[in-house]
Amino acid sequence: MITEEAVQTAPAPTRPAPRPPRPRTARRAWDEAPRWQLYVPLALYLLFTLIPFYWILLFALRPAGSTSLVPWPVTFDHFHKVWTERSFATYFQNSVYVGVATLLLTTGVALAGGYALARFDFRGKRGFMLALLCSQFVPGALLLVPLFQIFAELRMINSLGSVVLAETVFQLPLSMILISGFIRNVPYALEEAAWVDGCGRLAAFRIVVLPLLRPGLIAVGSFAFVHAWNHFLFALMFLSDQSKQTIPVGLNTLMGADSVDLGALAAGGIVAAVPVVIVFAFIQKWLITGFGAGAVKG
Repeated sequence: MITEEAVQTAPAPTRPAPRPPRPRTARRAWDEAPRWQLYVPLALYLLFTLIPFYWILLFALRPAGSTSLVPWPVTFDHFHKVWTERSFATYFQNSVYVGVATLLLTTGVALAGGYALARFDFRGKRGFMLALLCSQFVPGALLLVPLFQIFAELRMINSLGSVVLAETVFQLPLSMILISGFIRNVPYALEEAAWVDGCGRLAAFRIVVLPLLRPGLIAVGSFAFVHAWNHFLFALMFLSDQSKQTIPVGLNTLMGADSVDLGALAAGGIVAAVPVVIVFAFIQKWLITGFGAGAVKG
């Protein structure tokens, strides 16, 4: 039986010592800055970026000779002029052919070369990789004379195939490096497991590796397409027939020695820019995934 004296002499239960307050983490400078210091520079940058686009739309949509700062009444005469009278329909078809062919050829060759660089060890591999990197410092203008001589011997001058090959040669080094990086991120054990299940190397690559490379292939192919679509130098040097010229060369024909048709030039610029904007709008998710996460899958 517990007596009153035992209760009085029993030690009181000890309370845990209070924890020291956690030190406050240092706040970053932009967290403490007022909101206007963030929004005002962004608004000025956005204004600086959008004004040229508005200016192009203004010249393309307002009537010829108008000085209004608002495109009203809206007219599409400039678009009709460049599409029919200035042969932009033909230029557009040629640019689509060059861009798509360059995309397919560059992606296919870069995929084979990137796999070899990522999965095989061979003599001179480091030197070859260094040569690929150094080739990116060579401007395209230095390739004009040797490429022109090669295409002249092959009788490919004034052919869209010469432009496709030139664009592919110019895009291959960087594309191979990027593709090899994506393939290295795919675990080699996945291919070994496919070999154990009876797949050959090609079948294992097609079934296991290739689906994981989709973001990287889209990123590489999109840059190859955009570069071929916008490149002016190769098309100007290798194509002499007007029916085989591309959009960048066609835009150059709108600028005369004495005068420039600003409305037609603005409409042609919009025609040249819209396909690229549409392509990037559709592949934006894959493009961000390709450069952000590579080919790593769970």
